[in-house]
Amino acid sequence: MKKCVTTLAVVIAFVASFCGCSGIQKVINTDDADLIFGRAMLYYNAEKWNKAALLFESCEHYFTGTMKEDTVAFYIARCKFKAHDFMSSSTLLDEFRHKFGRSAFLEDAEAMYAISLYNMCPGPTRDQSMTSQAVIAISEFMSHYPESEQYALFKDMTDDLTWRMHEKAYLNAYTYYKIERYNSAIIAFRNALRQYPDSHRREDLLYYIVMSSYKLASNSVEAKQMDRYMSTLDSYYSFIMEFPESKYLKDLEHVEEQTKRFIEKNRKEE
Repeated sequence: MKKCVTTLAVVIAFVASFCGCSGIQKVINTDDADLIFGRAMLYYNAEKWNKAALLFESCEHYFTGTMKEDTVAFYIARCKFKAHDFMSSSTLLDEFRHKFGRSAFLEDAEAMYAISLYNMCPGPTRDQSMTSQAVIAISEFMSHYPESEQYALFKDMTDDLTWRMHEKAYLNAYTYYKIERYNSAIIAFRNALRQYPDSHRREDLLYYIVMSSYKLASNSVEAKQMDRYMSTLDSYYSFIMEFPESKYLKDLEHVEEQTKRFIEKNRKEE
């Protein structure tokens, strides 16, 4: 009976130290690297990411220069990743992959680095600098690990981020069109096509080039109208050749009619 009570007391004491922050500090205060690491692994396996990270961080300096240095660094980064602190995990994992190029954890580290960046990417209405960085990291992972079990996941992430960048380029150009800065809109729409020729917005981009050209010509001074209407007609023919059954056909037929009418009228006057 006494033995059972003693065992129960040990278990209760362990649980109390395992669950409480004061218990964590007591472990840290022991300055016993292996004990701290072992306790960190207990929290890690229990998916207590923040507590595990605290313990891993507290023993990291003990393992600097040892065979276990990359292990501790990896688990710290992984805890941040699992806790959805992607800003911290991306920084730590980027450092890890550059510092521990021969680590057994390298593939997982590079995968989590790319996923961390992916999860930090904004929607298409916001700046896409992070998206470009994520696409590069994902592409590097797919290049380095073509046999990875996660390859399909990374392909899906690439497709999603590519869609966001294409959408952002379209929205940027459309903003110029919306505020009636038609010359800037034409340049922006053409740049978007040049940068992303296979964009899912290709039809829209070509359509708004025609519309921007037409509205620019309509609002131009007389000396510039003929050239700009001619440019509108060129843009219209380019569009029709590529999208002969477009949803925009009715609108563009009106543009074609008005454009040809202007050109024919002014040629006769000349």
